Amino acid sequence: MVYNKNREWALKLAILGDPAVGKTSLIDKYITNSFKESYTPTLGVNIVSKDIRIDEINSKIRLLLWDIAGQDKYELTRQNFFQGCVGALLVYDITRYSTFEQITIKWLEDFKKFSRPDGVYILIGNKLDLKDSIKVSSEEGKSLSQKIDAAEFIETSAKYGENVEEAFKKLVLYILKKSGVKFERN
Repeated sequence: MVYNKNREWALKLAILGDPAVGKTSLIDKYITNSFKESYTPTLGVNIVSKDIRIDEINSKIRLLLWDIAGQDKYELTRQNFFQGCVGALLVYDITRYSTFEQITIKWLEDFKKFSRPDGVYILIGNKLDLKDSIKVSSEEGKSLSQKIDAAEFIETSAKYGENVEEAFKKLVLYILKKSGVKFERN
């Protein structure tokens, strides 16, 4: 199917995970191609947008990225931030096993409970650049991804940008496909 008319979309995406897994760093790398070595926790929520174009469907898409704080003190207010979310990156730090365990205990549960019922999510193992400190193997990430029915599992390095662009683009494509959008075949 070929689309002759330009289409525009706005998609609200949540970036979820424990404190210091690299949620803000992933967003910064994606939006501004920058990386900060120092850690500054997100307070509540930080919202940024990015306009992208997907030629296969002749569409412009505004991504509204909700960087939701992972600290426990935001537990009660956090659910308000999920309203209208159509997708999420569920992020854990591959050097801290506890952040991996929290994906199913906390982050996926919250996303399913408070976001749209048709929401799509991708599992992200971040900090691939810290190869000597890895505590969660790729196989464990793939296995969890299948277990929780994630659209995909991707390992990233926010520091070096490895697979960051791909993670966001794939999430958008999965959301659009689930919404019934037909893509041109080249």
